[in-house]
Amino acid sequence: MKLLLLCLGLTLVCAHHGGDHDVVMSNFTMSKISGEWYTILLASNIKERIEENSVMRGFVEYIQAWDNSSMTIKLDVKLNGECIETSLFCDSTAENGVCNVIYAGFATMSLIETDYYNYAIFHLINFTSEGTFEMMMLYGRKPDVSPELKERFEELCQKHGIAKENILDLTNVDRCLQARGSHGAEASSAN
Repeated sequence: MKLLLLCLGLTLVCAHHGGDHDVVMSNFTMSKISGEWYTILLASNIKERIEENSVMRGFVEYIQAWDNSSMTIKLDVKLNGECIETSLFCDSTAENGVCNVIYAGFATMSLIETDYYNYAIFHLINFTSEGTFEMMMLYGRKPDVSPELKERFEELCQKHGIAKENILDLTNVDRCLQARGSHGAEASSAN
């Protein structure tokens, strides 16, 4: 009986640990970012940049990381009620997890935290002729994440100077989910 209880206890410990994924904040393995994602939270120091009908309010579908650490990001932007597919090429830099992209200006996008299996948090600095603004994005592998992870995102936003009231939870808005995969076989080949 003691042996049976010991085996049961070890099984529970191993099963519990198997679900844990280490949080990575540096030395990223960018190939692990590849795959399907959902936009969960967006934040910006200029809230208008992420509100309805803004080109910066993107709903990510997938990210494809390339061998040179560059990325292609497929997303939908909802403008005037229509979901418009957009693909961005993010060119790698010498810094791990950092890339540059030209979209609504010039932007530097940095992966700042991930566990690869559940979520990724990006920080973006966008330079336009109108000025500079910052954004934070929380992407999930599923359509939503835990409240604890949303709280963690809030903390990171505050550390980057973005106020809590400038964080938008996009899990209860039309995220163009009906358009996912309808743009052709491209989405399925990225998984």
